[in-house]
Amino acid sequence: MSLSKSWKIALPLAALMLVPGYAAVQAAAETDTYKELDALMDVFERVRVIYVDKVDDKTLIRGAITGMLASLDPHSAYLDGRDYANLKQTTDGEYTGLGLTVTSEDGAVKVVTPTDDTPAARAGIKAGDYITHLDDDLIYGGSLNDAVDKMRGKAGTTIKLTVVRQGEPKPMEFTLTREVVVIRPVKWETRGQVGMIRIATFNSRTGEDTRAAVDGIKAKLGANLAGYVIDLRSNPGGLLDEAIKVSDVFLSGGEVVSERRRAKNDVDHYYAKPGDATDGKPLLVLVDEGTASAAEIVAGALQDHRRALVLGQRSFGKGSVQTVYPLSGETALRLTTARYYTPSGRSVQENGVDPDIQVPQLSDPRVSDRKPIREADLKKHLINELKDATDKLVEQDGLPDPRFVAKADDLKAKGVIDYQLDYALRLIGRLAPTAAPPVQVAGPTPALPSTSSR
Repeated sequence: MSLSKSWKIALPLAALMLVPGYAAVQAAAETDTYKELDALMDVFERVRVIYVDKVDDKTLIRGAITGMLASLDPHSAYLDGRDYANLKQTTDGEYTGLGLTVTSEDGAVKVVTPTDDTPAARAGIKAGDYITHLDDDLIYGGSLNDAVDKMRGKAGTTIKLTVVRQGEPKPMEFTLTREVVVIRPVKWETRGQVGMIRIATFNSRTGEDTRAAVDGIKAKLGANLAGYVIDLRSNPGGLLDEAIKVSDVFLSGGEVVSERRRAKNDVDHYYAKPGDATDGKPLLVLVDEGTASAAEIVAGALQDHRRALVLGQRSFGKGSVQTVYPLSGETALRLTTARYYTPSGRSVQENGVDPDIQVPQLSDPRVSDRKPIREADLKKHLINELKDATDKLVEQDGLPDPRFVAKADDLKAKGVIDYQLDYALRLIGRLAPTAAPPVQVAGPTPALPSTSSR
């Protein structure tokens, strides 16, 4: 007698043990596993006894754990005391350093994004830059943790960074002064009749500060408020709970995101509470190739509910959830445990969030000319389970859009320093019921008041 697939899934383990051949299959699988574990121990013993230099057991064991997790996906990792402390500092929102989020790419230290209002951002370091030397010491091929440790230090001390940037004929040097970096996740300002909210990261204060930003804009503009622009560009993500809270600020109800784990029916759904803090005012969301993870959750939720138009360029495409499991007081396991899906059931894994209106960053040719790096370019990234047999074509980044023919020099002559933001502000004026006049982004960007009290 054959069993249907659904019946097999529904049977408890004790019942499955009665199925002819099941116990033999399980026993064979366990035997194979034990053989592999024996091989691991054999290698461990040989290395600790006959390797040319003496290596302590802790180093070997941690190396085995690190290698195991590195074979899974780019986001699962073993966090030693240093990594775990860095993670907690980032989510808490304060540390001493330069304000850089970096990663390791083929032995090089690559800038993911500089944090707003930090030494790195003020000096002009850009996402995509490669740091080759620290205080004239070559760091290529070294440990990412060692490079991060060297960039951090006492507030008030200086460090020289040598940076290689695509499009620049020779390396660039920056001398930066370390300071206490308070990660203010949300900043806001008004441009004419438009409220602009910049969300830089998703830490423990982002949801609360976003709601405070909306309240501040409403208090300042009152009945003249035409709408909002939410800037999620170069936002690397962060806490899932905070992404749900931010989405809740702009939605009057409905699902924000679902989280699906390995088992077919192991799904959690998260919903917005009744009440839109923005009273249904027009809403535009800016994204680019640096918009990732929690930021994509917000953009996808607002897009699916047709609460906002999404502008910019296709986002990074990180559609997975990591859970941090403390292993001791100083170490932890960061493990990919689920995929997330937008309210309509879309997975942004690999594909990202496609803007409703594709708008390149024409005002900065170094950005528009650089080949973007996204989740799909990372080794061992998770595959999008919802890809159909025809493999949906995604945005071809190298193809010029005939709608956008302006040159950076022409925009600079007109005073436009951020073309994507300028486009959004002009569009929000046309969407507003009050027909607010368009606002042009000209001249230096003023300092943005932060809603964080830290």
